[in-house]
Amino acid sequence: MAPKAGSARVLYWFRTDLRLHDSPALAKALALSPKAFFPVFNFDPHYAFEQAVGARRFRFLLESMQDLSDEIRKINKNSQLLVTRGDPRRRIKELCEKWEVTHVAFEEDHNDYGRTRDAEVRQALEKAGIEIVSCEGHHLYPIKEVLKKNGNKPTTSMSAYQKAISSLGDVPKPTETPKSLPDPLAPGSDKVDMKKLFQLVDDLAPLNKDPGPPEVDVNHEKHGGQRHGDVTLYDTVAEKESDPFAVPTLKSLGMDEPQDNMCKPIRGGSSVALKRLDDLCKDPSYLATFAKPQTSPSTDPDAPSTTLLSPYIKFGCLGIRYFWHKTKETKKKHKGGGVTDIPEGMEGQLLFRDMYAACEAAIGDAFHGVRGNSMAKYFDWYLPDAYDDKGNKIVPRPRGDEESEKRLAAWESGTTGFPWIDANMRMLRQCGWMHHLGRHSTAAFLTRAQCFISWERGAEVYSKYLLDWDPSSNSGNWMWLSATAFFSQFFRVYGLATFPAKYDKDGYLVRKFCPELKDVPKKYIYSPHLMSDAEQKQAKCIIGKDYPAPILDEKEEKQHCLDRMGYGYKQKLMGDAKEVMNGSAEDKFRKGHGIPHPALFEKGRQDKKIPDWAKAPPADEALDGVSKENKDEIEPHETDNHDHEDNENDETDAKDVKAEDIGAADAENGEGEGSKESAAGSKRKSKSGEGEGDSKRQKKGGKK
Repeated sequence: MAPKAGSARVLYWFRTDLRLHDSPALAKALALSPKAFFPVFNFDPHYAFEQAVGARRFRFLLESMQDLSDEIRKINKNSQLLVTRGDPRRRIKELCEKWEVTHVAFEEDHNDYGRTRDAEVRQALEKAGIEIVSCEGHHLYPIKEVLKKNGNKPTTSMSAYQKAISSLGDVPKPTETPKSLPDPLAPGSDKVDMKKLFQLVDDLAPLNKDPGPPEVDVNHEKHGGQRHGDVTLYDTVAEKESDPFAVPTLKSLGMDEPQDNMCKPIRGGSSVALKRLDDLCKDPSYLATFAKPQTSPSTDPDAPSTTLLSPYIKFGCLGIRYFWHKTKETKKKHKGGGVTDIPEGMEGQLLFRDMYAACEAAIGDAFHGVRGNSMAKYFDWYLPDAYDDKGNKIVPRPRGDEESEKRLAAWESGTTGFPWIDANMRMLRQCGWMHHLGRHSTAAFLTRAQCFISWERGAEVYSKYLLDWDPSSNSGNWMWLSATAFFSQFFRVYGLATFPAKYDKDGYLVRKFCPELKDVPKKYIYSPHLMSDAEQKQAKCIIGKDYPAPILDEKEEKQHCLDRMGYGYKQKLMGDAKEVMNGSAEDKFRKGHGIPHPALFEKGRQDKKIPDWAKAPPADEALDGVSKENKDEIEPHETDNHDHEDNENDETDAKDVKAEDIGAADAENGEGEGSKESAAGSKRKSKSGEGEGDSKRQKKGGKK
């Protein structure tokens, strides 16, 4: 039943929609003509303690919250974002009771945790007689409708996703930014009194007292997180009376302010996102000819070759329909040719994001790991998730074999001895961002190309550092790049020297983020271990001292990985198979392929400062940092594009596999999470139009 005009008291619960423009749920809430309106952000302890989040992403979130609060205040000087703290499954209902709320409105969240949380909140509110107003707004099309059109099965390819949405019509137009917002009135009041609102909830039990924070804090430094201090955020239900409901600080989360020594900070907020988009729209040719696969990975966030809008989409600072239609309208102003289309064009990147969201919604929480995941092919990765006898995931994960643990730590810290990998990982840690082809390279190195470590570990690390981390895109992309799902040409690997040299022979990123290599001659910039002793001294970079020797033999480990991947593909075992669920699959695979444990690869090497294979070859065997044996990799070719549906039943005999180093990657699903490979349909050259600087901008980015 619709409330009487002017009688509704509405609590709007902001989550992944930190904006006022293009907000369908907000529009529905305001259509109730509420007498009182409470714009609330509740700081969920799940994300503070149980989800890996680093200081930079928390800072981006806090900035976005403050920006939203300022935007609310501009429309209504008596209002602001009301920030509360506590488990939303009880806190939202408590706020409603204290403030006599009649309606709770929110944008639907299709992440598995979000669905479970919202179902419990709904149940509690409905039992209390509080009406719920919700609708989709985080994706281009309603995820439920997409799933329904796809037979409630995951959309495992772009063609499947496009087929599912083909009957859903055009992407809905964005809603307008509200011109007015009602006051947040306390019960019985006719004017705003923030202190009174605070006093009404001040007697609620803060999380730190009841029920207390979770037993395991994955963001604490002892578990590899960036939390060094005490979390005081949950000592109270909201900020103190002196500044009631204010946005909290990083310090209250037990984290230090990040040091931005290597790049300018990427600031959060809807106003920042809209300005960035407006600036991009001043160059219609750039948007019209944008081809994600042709953008340069040798760029940093100070001068990116891509839009850098992904963090704003992740937090809902930028409305997805607004972005879609603004881009479409701007592209019409382009007068030349070379206009790109789905999947490599701008719109295609947004569709890939939604494709992954539909997959997660179909699979559920199992989408984020191997065990129980019907989409994921099983391989006997090192350092996989661990489970107890009852099938519960063990957190924190018990340590696995020491050699793989060392490799994982070197990968995360950017100390592998392979400059292209190290520069990208250091940029990730120091800036919170990485170009999608950098994500390709680092993810493939960790999983199917060299280390054979579970993609679950890589997804955790990306979750910690990426500003644009999104649960469905992150897991989906890691499955893609590890050839676990979506992509099956596992034998296409990235050359650790040849791939980056295709874009930048001088090594701009390496010299910036690995400054110990800044004086290394460009012929060795991606393979500094090939320098002679004299060259190392001249470059002021002694391998094994100033910069690490490679942690593994690229060629040898690549073959080990190929053999294991080939064996795994022949077994056709998926993550929900009986052998995976009961834990017997690993022994079966290891006996089957007979490839030794990684620690045995290092036998006889441990006491050597620089292994023989990492020493410089004779001068006549070196060619621009790549041995003559591999000189065919100097001009790497593009990867073939194949849709997942065409490769689902690929059977590759490991004995027949020959690795092919990728020199250029194809369509990639957005700047969002993780890594992605080809998703288009055929080999192609750049469709970037010449003239007006668009081709140069994409290929060279901001390289200095």
